[in-house]
Amino acid sequence: MTAKIIAFQGRPGAYSDMACRFAREGWQTLPCENFSEAIKAVQIGKADQAMLPCENNLVGRVPDIHNLLPASGLFIVDEHFQRVEHCLVGIKGTKISDIKRVHTHSVAMGQVSDLIHTKNFESIVEFDTAGAAEIIAKMNNREDAAIASSLAAELNGLDIIQYNVENESCNTTRFYIVSKEKKIPLQHNHMITTLLFRTKNIPAALYKALGGFATNNINMTRLESCMDKGGFAATKFLVDVEGHIEDQSLKRAVTELRFYSDDYVLLGVYPASKYRQTI
Repeated sequence: MTAKIIAFQGRPGAYSDMACRFAREGWQTLPCENFSEAIKAVQIGKADQAMLPCENNLVGRVPDIHNLLPASGLFIVDEHFQRVEHCLVGIKGTKISDIKRVHTHSVAMGQVSDLIHTKNFESIVEFDTAGAAEIIAKMNNREDAAIASSLAAELNGLDIIQYNVENESCNTTRFYIVSKEKKIPLQHNHMITTLLFRTKNIPAALYKALGGFATNNINMTRLESCMDKGGFAATKFLVDVEGHIEDQSLKRAVTELRFYSDDYVLLGVYPASKYRQTI
């Protein structure tokens, strides 16, 4: 039987690749140059699902997803939380005293600033953490190292010089797992529903649109705004709420939301990750 395929943005060994392997054990992972390509892989049937990062607890939302996902026609079928554990990696035999330059993505560079400053390393920004590991393997120079995942080190034949070099041990990224199949699962004890809507351009529209969630005792776990098509007259909002779209309380809340908003889209209904129990 042919293995199922899940697409992600990045090079092999990226944190999104790790997330795919944890969430979809046994599936083949498909590296893509950008988020658009990962989405397209699902749209054209090259992949069954895609792993898309939506937010990180240290750096906030991933803005591209707000624009790409609603227009993609794909549906959120699951979520995954991936702990980001940065490793200092280098070619075989490298010692930390050998290193003069560290290569990695700009976001990761900020997350390991304590190490950079303490060791007085020169920072060299690359397009991707896993890509940085590939560069180090090709350079074959002990004076250059990368900040990347343990998976990237393994795939590129590099030594892990030091584990967990990030400033904060709680660094975690949340992902949406999306599919072309728009199937709403049966009601479960703990479900998440993701919605996108645009408020009408009237006073207190957002306050009134969200009022139904409060009056119906619906817990909102995420609320993000994004400008609509580059304009300033109206704003779109993406919300994650606890509950199934068929729950009577959530139905009432959505009815009230739709009265004060337009361009409403149901982006997904999916089981809540077990990680939420530890938050």
